[in-house]
Amino acid sequence: MREACRKLGTENLSDCDIYILASPCPMCLGALYYCSPNRVIYITTREEYVPYYHDDRKYFELETFYGEFAKPIDQRRLPMVHQADPDAINVYKRWQQLNVK
Repeated sequence: MREACRKLGTENLSDCDIYILASPCPMCLGALYYCSPNRVIYITTREEYVPYYHDDRKYFELETFYGEFAKPIDQRRLPMVHQADPDAINVYKRWQQLNVK
């Protein structure tokens, strides 16, 4: 997607179809929604490939990841701390200035 956006000079792929191997994970799904392709075509499902997939990372388990992702942040296995900074919102204010017409 990054390469397609770079080559086309846009962040919007609404005139494109994107072909991927498997149903997208939340990270990929977020990127897909952001670039807004015409449609996404995938050739296998999580249920089909889970018997062949193994990952030994500390927090990631394919069988439980989607349930974990759906939990409120404070109930997830991966410790996450909100460290508020009132100036952080300025990044989004600047984005709005540059992108809203």
